[in-house]
Amino acid sequence: MPVRAAGPVQGTPKVLANGPDLVAVEVTVEPGEQVFPGHYPGFPIFPGVCVVEYVHLGALATAPAPGLRLEAIESTRFLSPVFPGDRLVVELDWQRKGGSWRCKATAGTGRGRAAAVRLRFAEGSAR
Repeated sequence: MPVRAAGPVQGTPKVLANGPDLVAVEVTVEPGEQVFPGHYPGFPIFPGVCVVEYVHLGALATAPAPGLRLEAIESTRFLSPVFPGDRLVVELDWQRKGGSWRCKATAGTGRGRAAAVRLRFAEGSAR
């Protein structure tokens, strides 16, 4: 099992599909996530940075080339809240552009789209 640095989320996305037509992961946002007690006490909402981290982890789990590392979060758009107990499904679209890999992702729950995220990855070790 790969070693993961400390981050804002506790779960690990499960790969649902990693093929030419669909790349997707899922994770259940557990009510015990460490971020809930301080984020809107009494009305817990999963922070957007945590949604982005699950997109990042899903991208790493489905990477089209070995050794990719996150180089930039190009854009994020939050569309609806994510709550404790939600099943978060992330669909990813990988494209190679120049010397980088771009990953466009949408994250959603049973209520619809929750976020749109674009990440850029580089190959090889950190500069």
